[in-house]
Amino acid sequence: MFVEVFNNNGIKYLRLVEGIRIINDKGRPSVRKKVLLNIGPLSKFDDGKSDYVKRLKESFKNGKPLIASLLPFVNSTNLKEEYSFLLSEGDPDCIGHPKLYSHSLLERILEELGLVSLFASYKALTKIKFDLLGFFRLLTYGRVLSPASKFSTVKQNDDYYEKIVKEVYPYNIYDTLSFIYDYKKQIINRINTNIINKANRKNNLIFYDVTNFFFEIEENDDDIKVDDEVILGIRKRGVSKEYRPQPIVQMGLFMDEEGMPISIEIFPGNTLDHLTVGKALAKNIDNVVNSRYIFVGDRGICNYQTVCHLTDRNKGYIFSRSIKKSTTEEKNWIIGEDDYINVSSEFKYKSKVIKKTVKDENGEKREIVQKVVSYWSKSFYDKEYAENKSFLEFLDKLITSPASFRVSKTQAKSIKSFLKKDLLNSSTGEIINSNSLKAMIDLEKIDEYKKFMGYYQIVTSELNMDDLEVIEKYHGLSQIENQFRIMKSDLQTRPIFVRNKEHIEAHLIVCMIALLILKIIQKKIVGSNLVKSKTKSNKKLSWQMGLTGERIQRALHKWTIDKLPGDYYRFNNLDDSDLKLILDAFKIKIPVKLYRKLELKNLKTSIKIFD
Repeated sequence: MFVEVFNNNGIKYLRLVEGIRIINDKGRPSVRKKVLLNIGPLSKFDDGKSDYVKRLKESFKNGKPLIASLLPFVNSTNLKEEYSFLLSEGDPDCIGHPKLYSHSLLERILEELGLVSLFASYKALTKIKFDLLGFFRLLTYGRVLSPASKFSTVKQNDDYYEKIVKEVYPYNIYDTLSFIYDYKKQIINRINTNIINKANRKNNLIFYDVTNFFFEIEENDDDIKVDDEVILGIRKRGVSKEYRPQPIVQMGLFMDEEGMPISIEIFPGNTLDHLTVGKALAKNIDNVVNSRYIFVGDRGICNYQTVCHLTDRNKGYIFSRSIKKSTTEEKNWIIGEDDYINVSSEFKYKSKVIKKTVKDENGEKREIVQKVVSYWSKSFYDKEYAENKSFLEFLDKLITSPASFRVSKTQAKSIKSFLKKDLLNSSTGEIINSNSLKAMIDLEKIDEYKKFMGYYQIVTSELNMDDLEVIEKYHGLSQIENQFRIMKSDLQTRPIFVRNKEHIEAHLIVCMIALLILKIIQKKIVGSNLVKSKTKSNKKLSWQMGLTGERIQRALHKWTIDKLPGDYYRFNNLDDSDLKLILDAFKIKIPVKLYRKLELKNLKTSIKIFD
């Protein structure tokens, strides 16, 4: 069977014919065409691109016809295609040059997020001369597959089976960063609109946390005064999450209940975590998410200005709250056994509704009503004890035999909070004589520190929400730390080597998009049921990964293609277990054969990202 073109009254038609053998009138064998299907006029199907008929015939031959009416005639028992090409010693084609093909999946994700069309349209509107979309692709692909410096990312242009940017001027990578900064709002809005519409994002819970990234520089950025406005330098020394002495930049990250990034905001490195929340909400969430949501944050960002900001907009909140900073009355309630519900010997909880007078963002006093949930968990106790075990043992030994210890500067700093103020050298803060340590240690402080181990306190606006549900929803926040780890390790977000605020923020936006791509792949793997769930129950928060970010990166880096003589292409490493898992999750079928360039393009366009 084959497709042919024939003329009828000057109009070209398509039909499917079959050659059959007959015996003619002279008793000799001959071949005659038998029409199996009159497809219709060529003009009805021609897509306007070159070699349509050739591509149609090729697609029918490969079992994936461009015209649907040909599907019933596809012969599943077609003879296997045979390949033949001649190579001789010294032929350059004897050396393989594997090129990345995995960016085809990343490209389809960018298309579904609406970013390909956004960058293409804005390039036309702004009359940008360089390949804006191509450089954005390089930045994104590179951050997912092979994180590197900006110039090294440009050099990766030759690593793909087709060059991403045809004409490369390396400094256009920085022009692209400037564009990303200028159009951050449009980029974030486009992403979120498509995830809501295509991936069915529900903004019922919005998680927020802050991390920071260091720079390989020695001095802080200067603050600049322009007219009467002071523009703060962005790279400042602050409380580094990684205990780095270098200047840092603070980044607040918003995520939904499935761990999908929503937006980011950056701040000078010396900005306290709780001072980031109001500005971050105002710029990224207040005018974007119109439905009611519950905002979830940890004790580092919990303050009553944020509470008032949310309740004024009819939003909810769930925050952990510091027990250490609680009043004596509040502490006594937490450790008091009254009203606790003992789920098991390893977990108990209780709650109460309270009224509290607080100050809002304008300094005005107001009364709020909130529920306080307290719980004790043995797993949390064990974790706290393990983290502090060596220090607690150190204190116990100091109390029993202080003269046998030489106290280092670091140890002195650690035990400072447990020393009686009247016995500490207030001018130097130093502990001079180890024999006096026993007298200096405040045993009551140590006992209080120990008795609160394993306890946690949460405050919420959701007065009618079940206590266990409040605790469960708050625990989802712990998973945001995993996303920070992916950014800092797999995506190598830091150290950051760009200098100005605009490029720093654009770099972090690209890293956020790369993180979102990894999360979409992880979600697809989990949703495909190809990996066994480790959870004991069907929880509402879906944080499972399926594959870690590192394994996804390694697998995608193996998805390469080799060009062979005769314009054939061969896929590599399709038998890799992790790569196979990714391909199966997206239902990407790659039959074991050699491919033509047209087939590669058809393979890419057939990838479905969102069901």
